[in-house]
Amino acid sequence: MQQSHEPAALAEMAAFAAVAEARSFTRAAATVGRDATILSRRLQSLEERLGVRLLHRTTRSVSLTEAGAEFLVRVRAILASVDEAEAAASAHAGGRPRGLLRLALPGTFGRMWIAPFLPQFLAEFPDLRIEAEFSNRFADLVAENFDVAVRLGSLEDSRLVARKVATRRRLLCAAPSYLARRGMPRTPQALLEHSCLGFTGFQTFPVWEMTDREGRRARVEVSGPLVSDDAEVLVEAAVQGVGLMMSTDWLVGREIADGRLVPILEDWTLADEGAVYVVTPSAKGQAAKTRAFADWIGKRFSPEPPWRR
Repeated sequence: MQQSHEPAALAEMAAFAAVAEARSFTRAAATVGRDATILSRRLQSLEERLGVRLLHRTTRSVSLTEAGAEFLVRVRAILASVDEAEAAASAHAGGRPRGLLRLALPGTFGRMWIAPFLPQFLAEFPDLRIEAEFSNRFADLVAENFDVAVRLGSLEDSRLVARKVATRRRLLCAAPSYLARRGMPRTPQALLEHSCLGFTGFQTFPVWEMTDREGRRARVEVSGPLVSDDAEVLVEAAVQGVGLMMSTDWLVGREIADGRLVPILEDWTLADEGAVYVVTPSAKGQAAKTRAFADWIGKRFSPEPPWRR
C-alpha cells in the first residue's frame, strides 16, 4: 500500500495518539482543543487508509489493538520529529540569526561600502555564514533563492519588500589639475568645449541632463577621450586629469573629501532616480538572519551614509 504524504495524515496520526494516550475521545478532545467528533472522523479515516483497526471502542472505554500499540510507538517518534523540525524552523525567525545568508550586492558599491564591514557583521553574528554575489545584474531573489539584496536606483518588482536606507545624488567633478589646464566650466553649454568621460551605464548616455535652482533645464550631449561601462576606471581617469566626470556621490565621495576631485556646476542638479535599498523577498515569516542584515545595513547608513561623513 502506498504511503500518504498529505498534510491530513499528520492530523490523523495526532488524533490517534491523543485518543490512545487519553484512552477516551472526550478527554483527548479536551486536551487538544478539538471536538470529539473530529477526532473520531480522523481516526476512522486513518484506519480505513491503513486497512487495520487501531483501537477497540466501546461506549465506556478505548483500548489499543496489537497493531495500534505498535503503530503508536512509531507515531510518537514521527510527531516528536515534527515538533523538533518546527522548533528549529521557528528559531530562525525568532532566535539568534544562524545558517547561510545569501546576499546579492551591486558590484562596485558592494565592494566599496559593504564588503569591508562584513567581517564585523560576522563577528557580531558568529552562527551565520555568508555567500555574497557582487554583480551589477538584477538577480531574481525569489527564483535564485537570495535572502537579501542591496539595490541602487528605482525598484519595479512588486513581489519584493524594499527598505530605503540611504539617498544618493549625482554630480559633476574634475581633478584640480584638469581645471588648472582647461579652466572651470560655468554653464552646462560650456561642457561642449571640455573633455568629458562617458559612463555607458547611465540611461541617458551620452546626454547629461540637469536643472538649475530656477527650474531651467539643460541637455548636453558630451564627448571625450574615454568611454567605459566600468565607473571605477573613469574615476581613476578623472583623478589623473583626463576629463570631467558625471558620477554618484557614493562613488567619488572619498576623492572629493581628500581634494583629488572637486565638484563643478554646483548650482545645477543632475537628473537621477532612486536611492539605496535593502530588498527581501517577503516580510512575512522573515528569518532572523534576514532581519539582522537589513537592520545592520540600516544602522550603517544612518543618519548619514558613510560616503558623506
